[in-house]
Amino acid sequence: MSRRIDIVEVGPRDGLQNDPSDLTTSQKLEFIERLTACGVRRMESGSFVSPKAVPKMADSAEVFRGLDRTKPVRHIALALNEKGVRRAIDAAADEINFVLVAGEGFGRRNQGMTPQESAEKLMECAPLVHEAGIPLSATISVAFGDPYDGDIADGVVGGLAAQAQRAGVAEVGIGDTIGVADPWLVERRIEEVRMYAPDVYLRVHFHDTRNTGLANVAAAVKAGVDVVDASCGGIGGCPFAPAATGNVATEDVVYMLERAGFETGLDLSKLIETANWLEGVLGHPIASSLTRAGQFPV
Repeated sequence: MSRRIDIVEVGPRDGLQNDPSDLTTSQKLEFIERLTACGVRRMESGSFVSPKAVPKMADSAEVFRGLDRTKPVRHIALALNEKGVRRAIDAAADEINFVLVAGEGFGRRNQGMTPQESAEKLMECAPLVHEAGIPLSATISVAFGDPYDGDIADGVVGGLAAQAQRAGVAEVGIGDTIGVADPWLVERRIEEVRMYAPDVYLRVHFHDTRNTGLANVAAAVKAGVDVVDASCGGIGGCPFAPAATGNVATEDVVYMLERAGFETGLDLSKLIETANWLEGVLGHPIASSLTRAGQFPV
């Protein structure tokens, strides 16, 4: 049997939050439905953050109300603090992904807190999520580099992962928010997190800002990581990370993995169709290579 790599689709949240276009709630729901038809079974469908800070996610409660809950999809809500966690619980999120931050400069601008303060906030919020019976995951943002402070010192990401483990987080995502990682650093970060937090499941989240995204995915998979975030069309970016472009494109990741013999459970043809539809809805070109080059063999 070939090894299974699960893709967490982040297009409806991380993909759209910084896009110049404004999709309506109904368009977001259609995007989610199309991704579901591609075989996506786990996706970030919205975030419960300040609408002033991230206005494109202001309708997340409406999006969650409009979801087709009869489909076998786990809809993830992102949160940064207690208010966001409570809103995600009220929206009946299937999973809550809490964001930790590895860099102080980025943390103060994005979340208004230091790395340690973000970990302490998770400790405060985790009991609410556990009491609600909702799976809790965490993503460590700027785990490979901070746009304001530069490289992240060894041990910082591992220390945050250890605190997440103590808070009862089952899965920790290592996020390259500004796309500065390289495959060798990816391997070292994965080793670090495993040493500090041996009981958490690992997920990786790469942006392709400097054309290393797919190489970083390959390095993570080679290191034994089985869960990868990706965004249909390669759209995305963070409002608080200067020049940070989109996530690795879901269809590009799926093509690479399946050519190598891995299983993803996703329909590549439908993903390309969805990315082409998305390009038309957004009204601007998208970064995905598969939408231009197509599949191989044809």
